[in-house]
Amino acid sequence: MEQILMDNLWVIIGTFLVLLMQGGFILLEAGSTRMKNAGHIAGKTIFTISLGSIIFWAVGWGFIYGDSAGGFIGISEFFFGDASAPDGGLAGSVDFMFQMMFALIALTIAFGGFAERAKLSAYVIFAVLFSALVYPVVAHWVWGDGWLGGLGKQDFAGSTVVHLTGAMAALAATIILKPRIGKYNKDGSSNDLAGHNQVYTALGVLLLWVGWFGFNGASTFEVADAFFGYVLLNTQLAAAAGAIAAMFLIWMMSGKADVPTTLNGALAGLVAITASCGFVAPWAAVIIGIIGGLIVVVSMKIFDRAKIDDPIFALSVHGMAGIWGTLSTGFFAVPALSTEIGWGQAGLFYGGGFTQLGVQTLGVVAGGIYAFVVSFAILFVMNKVMGGLRVTEEEEIMGLDISEHGSYGYPENMSNEKTGA
Repeated sequence: MEQILMDNLWVIIGTFLVLLMQGGFILLEAGSTRMKNAGHIAGKTIFTISLGSIIFWAVGWGFIYGDSAGGFIGISEFFFGDASAPDGGLAGSVDFMFQMMFALIALTIAFGGFAERAKLSAYVIFAVLFSALVYPVVAHWVWGDGWLGGLGKQDFAGSTVVHLTGAMAALAATIILKPRIGKYNKDGSSNDLAGHNQVYTALGVLLLWVGWFGFNGASTFEVADAFFGYVLLNTQLAAAAGAIAAMFLIWMMSGKADVPTTLNGALAGLVAITASCGFVAPWAAVIIGIIGGLIVVVSMKIFDRAKIDDPIFALSVHGMAGIWGTLSTGFFAVPALSTEIGWGQAGLFYGGGFTQLGVQTLGVVAGGIYAFVVSFAILFVMNKVMGGLRVTEEEEIMGLDISEHGSYGYPENMSNEKTGA
């Protein structure tokens, strides 16, 4: 019984750490955007995760973990209310709380594509529909009794389920909302709409990094044999390698060790190792992190040249790094942590052939397409019905703090700016 209680305590500690990641996202997004939108970003994050929590309780959990309808979606256990004590595993309420935090992270990632130009009402409606119709379906396929899980897809803590799903929704939003005013010139060149506070951004990344220890570590769901320590080791190594790789690459490309790029490299390493942290050796975690850091730098440049305005770099950090992280187990999964425990096959470099890599690729394609298509359809209909998801040009120029909320996140500074004091 003591072992069961320790397992439950560990997972609930992980729950707190993953919830703390929302604070990291607030600082990251606010610091990466302009001062006139800072209060809006902080407020909408709290409000939308509140909405997401209610929807997850009502239907999200049931769609993920309810009785499966053909491996596509769950159809039971709605309006969760299990108060029973643990019986040889996690208490239902502990498991529920931990899984809810993952759904809320995916939602927050999706909103990166809305930044600095979407109406608050768009956030509200999409939070409800994404939390009910997008995230739970992909999660059921992989972590519920779904068809991808049945094929042995490996996603230890959510490179596909959480990060790629959120990023594909963000991509749909950036396409429909179009770039921010002043981002691109008529000749196709882009302008740097720099964030207002790199210290906020760095602190946000650090909070996310710490929270990731709950994200990945508590996904062991137990403390037996302290395997969570091994998972955390891989997590730390990949994050560090991602930051180093991104910094050196941007330094070589531009002659400057750009701070935001370095920070995104750390996040890319974290996203990449999320799928593989429980399947690979530490040396492979370093390689996975390095490649994640390189991918994020290159993809940021590619998206910018394609005139896809992604203020928070959600598509590069969570999308491209999420794809690489998912595929990485197909190369590096060791038999003792995959085949021998009945979770998929060993990777290509460990004699497993292309089987697991094929399953991982299928998961990326299926999950990514579903999340993008359904999110795009939802946003397209919303855009038509609501007369547009985007604020007016005047409102965007004045900032969402004042246009959507009637006050500034930095009232003293903004008042001085207006009066010239």
